[in-house]
Amino acid sequence: MMLALLIPSYKADAAELRVAVAANFLSTLKQLTAEYHKLQNDRIRITTGSTGGLYAQIRHGAPFDLFLSADSRRPELLEKEGLTLIGSRFTYAKGILVLWSKQADLVDNRGAVLDQTAGYLSLPNPVNAPYGEAARQLLTQRNLWQKLDQSQQIIRSGNVRQTLFQVISGAAPMGFIALSQARHPEIAGKGSLWIPDPSLYDPIIQQGVVLASTKEPEAAFRFQRWLQSDQARSLIVASGYQSGYQAMLVAQVFANSSTENQTSLSDRD
Repeated sequence: MMLALLIPSYKADAAELRVAVAANFLSTLKQLTAEYHKLQNDRIRITTGSTGGLYAQIRHGAPFDLFLSADSRRPELLEKEGLTLIGSRFTYAKGILVLWSKQADLVDNRGAVLDQTAGYLSLPNPVNAPYGEAARQLLTQRNLWQKLDQSQQIIRSGNVRQTLFQVISGAAPMGFIALSQARHPEIAGKGSLWIPDPSLYDPIIQQGVVLASTKEPEAAFRFQRWLQSDQARSLIVASGYQSGYQAMLVAQVFANSSTENQTSLSDRD
C-alpha cells in the first residue's frame, strides 16, 4: 500500500472526448489513443474527414472538443473566429507527401512516371485537403498540373484515405497520399513509392486546437499535453511524420524506402 502511494498516477476521472481528426492522421491517432488509455481512463470518440470538411462542420456547431487539422490555416481561422480556447493551438506533426502505387515497378524513385503516365492519378481535393494542395503545388512545379488536369487524368477524392482506397482498388494506378499511410503495417513494403523533395510544396504543418464549445476542457487539455509528450512524439515520428525537435531528414530516414525491393499487394488488399 505504501509503495502504491509513492507511485504517481496519471489517471483521473474518466471523461468523454470528441476528437475531429484529418484523415491522414486517423491511423496514427488510433495508435496514440491506445497508448493513452494505458495512462488515462478518458473515452475518446473519433470523427474523421478532410480538413476543410471538418472545419466547416465546426463552424456550423459540430460538437467536438478537439480538432486535429492537417494544416495550420484552419486552426488559425478558428482561433481568429473565437471558436477555440485561448492558447490551445499547437503543432503536433509535420506531414510528408508521397506518390504510391500498389504496382511494384510503376513508381520510380524520382517520380519520372508522372511525366510518362497516360493513366489516372488520384489525389485529395486541393480545396479541402492540405495533402491535395501539396500535390497540386508539386505538379505545378513540374509543369504537369495543367496538362494532367486538362486531359482529365486527375481524380480528386474527398481525402487521403479515399485516395488510398482508390489506388488499392485499382480505380487509379497511383496516387498522392501521406507517408504515414504508406508506412501502415498493411501497406509498408508493398507496391512502389516516391518521396518527393519537400521543397516542391509548402510545409504541411499539422496543428490542433481545443474548441471553445468543449464540455470537457480539462480532459481536452490533458490529451493535448500528452500529444506533445516524448512518448507521443516518438510514435508520431515512427508513423511517418516529422515532430518538433525530433524532426527527421527524409533522405536519411527513408532512404531504404527508395531502394528496397517492393512486392505487389495481394488480392486481399
